[in-house]
Amino acid sequence: MTTTTPSSSRAPSAAPPALGPLGLLTILLGAALPLVDFFVVNVALPSIGHELGAGEALLESVVAGYGLAYAVLLVPGGRLGDLFGRRRLFLAGLSAFGATSLLCGVAPTGWALVAARVAQGAAAALMLPQVLATLHSSTTGARRAKALGLYGATNGLAFAGGQILGGLLVAADVAGLGWRAAFLVNVPVVLLALPLALRTVPETRASAPAPLDVRGAVLLAVGLTALLAPLTQGRAAGWPPWTWCALAAVPWVAVVFWRAERRTELRGGAPLVPPSLLRLAPLRRGLVLVLPLSGGFGGFMLVVAVALQQGLALGPVASGAALAPMALAFFAASLAGPRLVSRWGTRVIPAGAVVQAAGLGMLAWTAARSWPDVTPWTLAPGMAVAGLGQGLQLPVLFRVVLAEVPAERAGVGGGVMVTAQQSALALGVATLGSLFLTLSTTASVGTALATTLLVQLALALLTGLYALRLPRTAV
Repeated sequence: MTTTTPSSSRAPSAAPPALGPLGLLTILLGAALPLVDFFVVNVALPSIGHELGAGEALLESVVAGYGLAYAVLLVPGGRLGDLFGRRRLFLAGLSAFGATSLLCGVAPTGWALVAARVAQGAAAALMLPQVLATLHSSTTGARRAKALGLYGATNGLAFAGGQILGGLLVAADVAGLGWRAAFLVNVPVVLLALPLALRTVPETRASAPAPLDVRGAVLLAVGLTALLAPLTQGRAAGWPPWTWCALAAVPWVAVVFWRAERRTELRGGAPLVPPSLLRLAPLRRGLVLVLPLSGGFGGFMLVVAVALQQGLALGPVASGAALAPMALAFFAASLAGPRLVSRWGTRVIPAGAVVQAAGLGMLAWTAARSWPDVTPWTLAPGMAVAGLGQGLQLPVLFRVVLAEVPAERAGVGGGVMVTAQQSALALGVATLGSLFLTLSTTASVGTALATTLLVQLALALLTGLYALRLPRTAV
């Protein structure tokens, strides 16, 4: 573990702890688990509903409970890592994630599963911010660029791989477990990762850790809950009055939170989200881009899963396999990203947005022209092109957001970024998912899918235009 010593003119400056290849692999494995679990339930929900007798509203809670706890606690999780040590919090979060995955896998009722999913989301929020903070504080230069590129590749593979893995596990019905295997598979992975993390992940923490901003944490939790709870539960519940009241309160809570954080910083305190951190142009502009990109991705994954399983009656394996070209193309683009960025800088991001838009256009054209004679093979070209475009954007954005964040603020910086990403995923599921489900009641599933994809296409092009404002020196 690293320790902080009093400053002295004769004391040499301590070198940052190094993260070796096996340590990098270990924390990337930890990063993949929460992301896979966010999507793995998309293909498992029909089986969960059948076995547990769960209605639509309860199934929505299985998804929303995890996402809400995850998003609300990410920034406090990053701050706790700065305070108590990032490896320590990573190990604690990883252990809790394994335990709560076990609880999900043995849940006897729908509401027991919802409670376990909420606890699982809280465990993920302790673990994931430590990944980015450790990458940022224990790597430099080309090694950091490569590590962040691999982190972005892990994100893309986890997004698509979650639904592919979920489909395979549900269809295989391992030991008669059915959907439960999608959660229980995390347990042996955690048991493998824990001893590796103890041996290979260096301990890092802020050089001058500050106490947790409890008031800021409460206000942030209230604001995110007021935003995400109605959006994820409203449609299934029929949009009761509480959903509109909660959404109306969001701007007011946001203003109170921002003023409280600014006042705390002006008084020399340590706010949960320092306003001075958001004055860093790369971080601020990068977050603006993370929101639509992640939101579109989250909505896309849900819409495609529903369209293929309910619209074409494909099984979980076939609907998951349809995403394989996207996952492979994303991974390839992520690996090529560092070389492309070294030559073209952040111009890679708008170029990726154009490529992504082309892929979405191909998918929309296929759905509108050929539905219901659509197969995973006819979707494969569009999936691959869209995945290639996303892979050129997301890993580079991670580097943009963290480019100027000081090492001592790596935890809060990583927490802010992942909170934005997670909130955007939930917003994308709520907005694009609601659009698709509404259109599918008055038009064919193919038309509804094509229209939703065209909306995402327009969003991708607008994102690309904004990305032109990024300075090429940001990464």
